Amino acid sequence: MKVMTKLLKFLCRLEELKIHYRIEHTRDESIMVITDVPGQKWEIEFFNDGGVEIEIFKSDGEILEESELERFFKEFSD
Repeated sequence: MKVMTKLLKFLCRLEELKIHYRIEHTRDESIMVITDVPGQKWEIEFFNDGGVEIEIFKSDGEILEESELERFFKEFSD
């Protein structure tokens, strides 16, 4: 199946199921579809050669206090 056909079929399925998504282009050879569902973020990349890669980020459900923002800035700033 051609990559564009595969991608369009996938997007139609997301729309049919009312799953919100956004599209990004971060690599020259692929298009990424990102979905955010309760407790998870999915990154699905459709490659020019027809391949598909999926990465899932799952929440452990822990809710942190506002004070954690300082740790965030310290750990992830340049």
